[in-house]
Amino acid sequence: MTATLDYRDEIAVLNLGDDENRFSPEWIDTVNAHLGEIETKARGLITVGSGKFYSNGLDLDWLMANASRADWYVEQVQELFNRILTYPLPAIAAVNGHAFGAGAMLAIAHDYRIMREDRGYYCFPEVDINIPFTVGMAALIQAKLTPQTAITAMSTGHRYGAAEAMEAGLIDGTAAESEVVATAINRLAPIAGKDRGTLGAIKTTMFSSVTDALRQGRNQ
Repeated sequence: MTATLDYRDEIAVLNLGDDENRFSPEWIDTVNAHLGEIETKARGLITVGSGKFYSNGLDLDWLMANASRADWYVEQVQELFNRILTYPLPAIAAVNGHAFGAGAMLAIAHDYRIMREDRGYYCFPEVDINIPFTVGMAALIQAKLTPQTAITAMSTGHRYGAAEAMEAGLIDGTAAESEVVATAINRLAPIAGKDRGTLGAIKTTMFSSVTDALRQGRNQ
C-alpha cells in the first residue's frame, strides 16, 4: 500500500503505508501530492504508518541501483523534510512503530510526536551503517533536540523505546497502539485552524537556518 489520505473532522490523517514505508521517488511524489491537497482542505496534519513501521527511511535499494541520481534523490528527501518542518498547519507524527534514519528525521520535522508505548524503536542508525549525516539532516535533528541527546542519538545509533524517547525529548507523548492516532488528534485539535499564512511564516522564520542547510548544494 502506498501513502493514503483520510480526514477526521478536518484533521488530515496521512497514512505512510503498511510496509517499511521507505522513501522511493514514487512514494515521495505521492506524499507531496497529498500534502498539497491537505494544505488547502485541512486544519491540521497527522502522519502515521500501518503495522510494524512508521518509516524505515531511505530506499537504499533504489539508491544503489541509481547511484548517478544520488544527489537528486537526497534533494527530494531533504525538500520533503523542509516541507514538513515549515508546514502551514499544526503537524503531529503518530509513530506507530519503528522510525529509523530518514523515517526518524521525517517524524522529528513535525511539530510534535506521539509514539506507540509498547513496541518500536526511534533511531538514527547512520553511524552503524556508515552513512554520515548531510549538513541539512544534522541541522534538522539538532534543531529539535538538546545537545546531549543529539550527540547520543546521532553518534551512537542508540535505539530508543518509547519511554526512553520520551525522557530524552525525542517524542512528546506515548499511547497504546490502537490509540496513537486518537491521542495525536486530541493533542492537535485545540491548536488546529490557525491562519495558514501566519503559521507558515512563523515556522519559516524559526527554522530558516535549517532550511538553508537542507537546501545546501541544491544549485551547485
